[in-house]
Amino acid sequence: MAITELFLSAFIQALFERLLSPELLKYARREGVGKKLEKWRNTLSIIQGVLDDAEDKQQTDRAVKRWLDDLRDLVYDLEDILDEFATEELRLKVMSENHASTSKVQNLIPSYFNVLSPNVLRTNFRMGSKIDKITARFHDIKTQKNYLNLRENVDGRPSRTRGRLTPTSLVNEAHVYGRENDKEAVMQLLLSENCSDDEVSVIPILGMGGIGKTTLAQLVYNDDKVKSYFDIKVWACVSEDFDSVRVTKTILKSVTSENCDDNDSNLLQVKLKEKLYGKKFLVVLDDVWNENYNDWTILRAPLEVGAPGSRIVITTRNQGVSSMMGTIPGYALKELSEDACLSIFTQNALGTRDFSAHTDLKDIGEEIVKRCKGLPLAAKTLGGLLRTKLDLYEWEDVLNSKIWDIPEERSGIVAALMLSYHHLPSHLKRCFAYCSIIPKDYEFEEKQMVLLWMAEGLIQLQEGRKQPEDLGSEYFRDLLSRSFFQQSSKDNSRFLMHDLINDLAQWVAGDICFRMGDKLECNNKGKFPKKARHSAYLGGRFDGTKRFEAFSELKCLRTFLPLMLPNPGNCYLTCKVPFQLLPNLRCLRVLSLSGYCITELPNSIGDLKHLRYIDLSHTRIRSMPESTATLYNLQTLILENCHYLKKLPSKFGNLVNLRHLNILKADSLEGMPPQIGKLTLLQTLSNLVVGKGYCSKLKELGFLLHIRGTLCISRLENVIEPRDARDANLIGKPGLNGLLLDWSSNIDESQDRTIELEVLSMLEPHKALKELTIRCYGGTRFPTWLRGPCFPNMVLLRIENCKNCTSLPPVGQLPSLKVLFIKGMARVKNVGLEFFGEGCSPPFSSLETLCFENMQEWENWTPYGEFPRLRQLSIQSCPKLLGNLPNHLPSLENLVINECGQLVVSVLSFPMLCNLEIEKSKGVVRGSKVELISVNFTSKVELSSVNFTFLSAMSEFKFQMEGPMLGLEKVEDLTIDSCEDLKSLWSNDMGLQHLHGLRVLKISTCPKLISLVEEEVEEQLQLSLPSTLREIEIIKCNVLVSLPKAMMYNTTCLERISIDRCDSLTSFAIGQLPPTLKRLKIDRCKNMLILLDEDINCYCRSKSVLEYLEAIECASLKSLTSSGELPATLKHLHISYCEKLESIAMRLQDNSSLEEISISDCENFKFLPMGIHTLSYLDEIHIWNCPSLVTFPDGGLLPTSLRVLWIFGCKEMKTLPNSIHNLTSLQELNIWECPGIVSFPEEGFPTNITSLFICDLNINPELFEWGLYRLTSLKRLNIKGGCSSLVSFPEMTLPASLTSLTIQIFPKLKKLSSKGFQILTSLEELSIYQCEALKYLPEDGLPPSLLELHIQKCPLLKERCKKNQGREWFKIAHIPCIQLDGKFIYDPEKEN
Repeated sequence: MAITELFLSAFIQALFERLLSPELLKYARREGVGKKLEKWRNTLSIIQGVLDDAEDKQQTDRAVKRWLDDLRDLVYDLEDILDEFATEELRLKVMSENHASTSKVQNLIPSYFNVLSPNVLRTNFRMGSKIDKITARFHDIKTQKNYLNLRENVDGRPSRTRGRLTPTSLVNEAHVYGRENDKEAVMQLLLSENCSDDEVSVIPILGMGGIGKTTLAQLVYNDDKVKSYFDIKVWACVSEDFDSVRVTKTILKSVTSENCDDNDSNLLQVKLKEKLYGKKFLVVLDDVWNENYNDWTILRAPLEVGAPGSRIVITTRNQGVSSMMGTIPGYALKELSEDACLSIFTQNALGTRDFSAHTDLKDIGEEIVKRCKGLPLAAKTLGGLLRTKLDLYEWEDVLNSKIWDIPEERSGIVAALMLSYHHLPSHLKRCFAYCSIIPKDYEFEEKQMVLLWMAEGLIQLQEGRKQPEDLGSEYFRDLLSRSFFQQSSKDNSRFLMHDLINDLAQWVAGDICFRMGDKLECNNKGKFPKKARHSAYLGGRFDGTKRFEAFSELKCLRTFLPLMLPNPGNCYLTCKVPFQLLPNLRCLRVLSLSGYCITELPNSIGDLKHLRYIDLSHTRIRSMPESTATLYNLQTLILENCHYLKKLPSKFGNLVNLRHLNILKADSLEGMPPQIGKLTLLQTLSNLVVGKGYCSKLKELGFLLHIRGTLCISRLENVIEPRDARDANLIGKPGLNGLLLDWSSNIDESQDRTIELEVLSMLEPHKALKELTIRCYGGTRFPTWLRGPCFPNMVLLRIENCKNCTSLPPVGQLPSLKVLFIKGMARVKNVGLEFFGEGCSPPFSSLETLCFENMQEWENWTPYGEFPRLRQLSIQSCPKLLGNLPNHLPSLENLVINECGQLVVSVLSFPMLCNLEIEKSKGVVRGSKVELISVNFTSKVELSSVNFTFLSAMSEFKFQMEGPMLGLEKVEDLTIDSCEDLKSLWSNDMGLQHLHGLRVLKISTCPKLISLVEEEVEEQLQLSLPSTLREIEIIKCNVLVSLPKAMMYNTTCLERISIDRCDSLTSFAIGQLPPTLKRLKIDRCKNMLILLDEDINCYCRSKSVLEYLEAIECASLKSLTSSGELPATLKHLHISYCEKLESIAMRLQDNSSLEEISISDCENFKFLPMGIHTLSYLDEIHIWNCPSLVTFPDGGLLPTSLRVLWIFGCKEMKTLPNSIHNLTSLQELNIWECPGIVSFPEEGFPTNITSLFICDLNINPELFEWGLYRLTSLKRLNIKGGCSSLVSFPEMTLPASLTSLTIQIFPKLKKLSSKGFQILTSLEELSIYQCEALKYLPEDGLPPSLLELHIQKCPLLKERCKKNQGREWFKIAHIPCIQLDGKFIYDPEKEN
């Protein structure tokens, strides 16, 4: 199925409107090209009439297909030249206004006579040539049309969509998977008595095509409960051709079981009303598309007479239909789970619900199902393609093919999704097709997409109508409502496309749009169409010249858009892109270099006259070229997080079409350029920086009438005239939702700041404001406008570091305020009535979050009234605060008190469920039944009396139990920190055994804690630990001498234990390990002698499930277990800085599960255990700085499963492991600083290794002689030292597979060999360290694949590689990332 006509029809219609625009006609008349434009319009009109016929014939006639492709290219080129006309007209207008502002004479002379420079004449000549070429191409297109015998579609054209079998109400429920919960939810809506009985309830089922809406309706329709509940059930398929007569007849026939041939709508509806009157019915209207409300009211009329409880269920893809027809919000059907999709797939492919009979197909079948992304129709389609096919190669073909390559007659999913596309209005078709450049799984924001559409000219403006941003938002919401976009499950402000919708977009866009994936994709130039207009690519950490070779041929490209960079701000791009490639892409409208470490742009960017969108966010750019100010079409400029940006072009005011300027976090910007008030179309201004000297003044803001969203005004200390603040006219900007008024934090304290109150008073915003932040204001009081009734919509208020104010503003009467932050108010001592405000309404009636922070002088808080909705209360760093918290907080969910040493915490009025975090504060616990989920006990804590609530300010730690611990019964995470007098946790006075929900227990810095359990009660405890306890962490409890036996024998859930700096412990466990323990970490316990002192008669190792064991800095540790054996379940063993440890075990059993052994910095470690070579699962061995280790056990044999072997700093080791060449699984081999190894194995190294690090060994000559080229899979090679006489590198042949090469400490090395580097066609990273004599890079240059070059301590080479100066610079200029002595070569020298 081809869609060229669908795309072209919308495009040509937009061109028609543009050809008739007054501005273009004015320019055409002046330049004498009006007649040619008229001919173009007439030809387009003729062509548009035959598009339908051409689209049909292109299926079988290649000449017609070529004609359509040529036409498409022509209309794109036509749009470009019309854009050049408009740009030239705009240039003349701007220059005329600029001249007029400096010369009165200019008003007497037509403006264009003053700008006829040689450049203008050349431009006119070039445009005249383009006009002639366009005219000739139109003539050819028209001639070919006649030759191809294309006819106008006079009588209308039937629908192109293939006829579909309409679904019935029948369903095989046994073949439906994963919809049990959805069925139950819809059933509850159907059978619920809560629905309004005043009218028939309409329940929409909403979702994208192929997701299973009809299937869900069928399941519900055929349920036995539904059958018995309703008197009448009717199923009607509405489909895209909405016909109320047909649907009414279908319903009537189902009710009466009689044929009805009457087509009179009135008679049909009267009959139906009679039959349904007083009956409780269910009507399912499947597949509804029509959004006409009048049509729906007509169809609904006879359905309004049913008995209470009657229901109508509709299925639709369109949120608009759902909202129009539904009486309740639509039930949004989500994608199926992967397991459910797999069952559908296997049912259709194999006739079973799993792969039990065909295990060889299981892996590839699961990969096929992943492509379906939860869409059941896709799983059914792909399964049907493989019906009865058991050949693995046929399954691989399906896996590797595109679902759009499947013939439509065999693919329900293609027809289903294409139907959605056909139903889009023409203006949305182009917007959707443009989205084909978006990578799969990429999450985008609505504003981002709308601004791109605007830049590409895809939003069709109408005279006197909405702003393009508002219209674009409507477009976006329309596509969202039709399920072309989906809301992200991670972030509600972001959206994405389902994979199959993304495939649909690519298919309908054809070769106009292309998306480049990973770097491997870029090598095939042939796959990129030369006439492509829009491109996006997945950015990489390093993007070199090879990625962009194909772009040089895309002369008509409009969009250059890197996306999904792995680390924005720290990615590197070859300088050839901005300085050589981009200047040749003269049709660019969208340019993004966001996230790359670029420091400058070429002045030639000013030649890209079509540019409307530039994104340089997260770059290191210092300034914008002055030529940027000639980009008169520019609408969007994004400079967010350009931390080094100091200035904008001086003639920035010439960008008269600029609508969005984002300089958020461009912290080095010194001020706004002059005449920013000329940017009268500006809507987004993230930050207005008030500068000094010739910078724009604050009053310029008054000319920007359309500013909306969030505005920051920074460096307000530079305002000299308060009237500038008045002229800014913030009160006249109703579009502002958020406002940040910011003075610098580093102002000299001696500076007179009295003017600031007057300035702030005149910066009163419009009453529609929702969010306000005032930061570092230097006045002593706040202006009168900051009062409650003035801002009925304000939901967030932040007041920060206003250090001279002695009181807070009366904000309690703000009726909608939900979030209030008060921070750094250094002179505020009292908070009372003045804060709550005087008014008729209760203060803070809507407040949900209240935070006080860093109020160093705050002493008293006198609450007035309640905080009925407060959910979050945080008070931090208020060391002098006394008194109590508010006494009635019924909605409180989270309370944080930190560093409030004098504050008394009373929780009498806390709700039943509350999370508390109290650190370094004083508190008294009062009686209350508070249920806590998470508790943090820190600093000094006192507990007093009764039932139990909470504790803080722990100077004594005592319980007086008069009942169960009601307050802590549901605690899951308990932290006890800095409890100076705590001696035990389990005692007669207190028992944590009552904490039935406890999962995590953390104890830290309790200097008197001797034992977790008092000796006299330990035998009574038995099963004392909470049965839910999973993790224990004990830190800095220096007198703790043992752990309770109950922990070792009676736990059922305990999986993790960590003990850190408990110096009195000499062993971790006696007898056995806790039976459920999986992870054990012992850190810095300097007197620990042994971890497990086993009972001789106990077979404890067989009971252990330990998987991870780590011991760090245990200076006295001599052995891990007294038996000399390790638990068979142990997988990961890490030992470091245990000076007295000689071995980890005597012997390892054949059934050992060990996967990783890591031993580092153990001076006396002498041997690895016997039997290590028999281990089947051992994957990694790391041995670092163990100078006493001489050899490997078992004759030096290692297990063949070994994948990683690191030997570092083992100075006494004499030989490499025996038969190392037989380690066929080995991939990483790193041998560093082992000077005792002097012989290279005769058989060499395993040829399959991918990473080889050789450092300071005496075997390098033998290794080179053996031949590194044998390592045909080697990716990373690092050679350090051992080659003192080498003058040229490489003298040997290196593996062509290398991607990373590091050479270090070659003292006599003078040059790199061209011959050696020629074969390294995959090399991406080259590092050269400490080669003092090195002077020359290869004569033929470095491989073009190179992405990183690091040169360290090579003074001669560094001098020759200086940017634009060194003799070797031309050899390395193409490399994205060049570091010389750790400094990025494009970073400027440090300023004095």
